[in-house]
Amino acid sequence: MYHAVTHQIEVTVEPQFLPERSAPEKQQYFWAYTINIVNNSGETVQLKTRHWIITDETGHRQEVRGEGVIGEQPVLAPGENFEYTSGVPLTTPSGFMSGHYQMVNDRGERFEIDIPLFSLDTPDTRRTLN
Repeated sequence: MYHAVTHQIEVTVEPQFLPERSAPEKQQYFWAYTINIVNNSGETVQLKTRHWIITDETGHRQEVRGEGVIGEQPVLAPGENFEYTSGVPLTTPSGFMSGHYQMVNDRGERFEIDIPLFSLDTPDTRRTLN
């Protein structure tokens, strides 16, 4: 599990390789990742946008930007959490993802929180990040 804390908001990520959705002979590899966002701050916040940086093992990089996550823009009161699962395909058996969410508080102030860098590995390429 990977985690980051920004502005007292904790983001944890747990990636999982999905062999049943992958076809290595076609250079298709698929991972699910579960993200839990916990608001440990003293104010209500809303997740407005996401920005992902996805890098495969050859160094090919793609960026994904959009509103919310899985079609939602969750509002988190102090102490609340939001968890969701999504997925990502790669053409290589390993890679990395990182990024950030843009949040807004009740006063209308926008700020970013980090999504920790996490590794996407097939079982035979598993490694750890420092």
